Amino acid sequence: MEMQANLRQLLATLDQATELSALQDSIVALRDHYGIAHMVYHWVSADGEQYGCGTYSTAWVQHYVTQDYLRIDPVIIGCFQRFHPVDWKALDWSGKAAVAFRAEAVQAGVGNQGYSIPIRGPRGQFALFSVSDTARDDAWADFTQKNHRDLLLCAHQFNQKALELEIRRMPEPVKPLSGREVDVLTYLAMGYSRGQVAQTLSISEHTLRAYVESARHKLGASNTMHAVARAVAEGLIVMGGAARNARGDWPGRSEAAE
Repeated sequence: MEMQANLRQLLATLDQATELSALQDSIVALRDHYGIAHMVYHWVSADGEQYGCGTYSTAWVQHYVTQDYLRIDPVIIGCFQRFHPVDWKALDWSGKAAVAFRAEAVQAGVGNQGYSIPIRGPRGQFALFSVSDTARDDAWADFTQKNHRDLLLCAHQFNQKALELEIRRMPEPVKPLSGREVDVLTYLAMGYSRGQVAQTLSISEHTLRAYVESARHKLGASNTMHAVARAVAEGLIVMGGAARNARGDWPGRSEAAE
């Protein structure tokens, strides 16, 4: 009962926040309430700006941004393809880049356990609420099972407050994408690497980059991840669906390189 009363008080304080900096104080307090290593809220706003709050070290956050780990982070990639909370161990960490990234994250103190809640808001907003720790597998399973409902509440309350405080302009309506731009974004949304997309569509990686940049410009997106998010939100691509090639065929048939 005392734990629940404390949580209600912390969420009430969050609800009264009038500026984004107050979210940082709230997330630190909630992290301490649960007695875990880290808690993070991160979003991509309607106009492509990224911001958030959390308890990771400043050095790790700066390194993550500098190395553009957004492109390879299995948590970002995996959660973008899901609508329900997911334990990090259920994600695909098999690639060489993912293995190296995970080792760096653990070394930076992120923790060997994690649990993320994907959130989707208006006009392409995509956010994540994550908790992580260094607990044993059984202890972490008990923690997530016991607290998953409250964590879901926390996630959506953080997102709702962030949306209330978001005063930037909404983006202009997106311009139509070409069939090939849709193909490229669809495969990227499905988790394909750029090299795999280029091979599947029988185009060079240089041509692939041109399609990505063109789509990003049309969508008013700040980066590839945001372009994919906007395309999904606008109904231009469908997650889990197969992409067509330029002739309207399905993948598997050969196509001249572009």
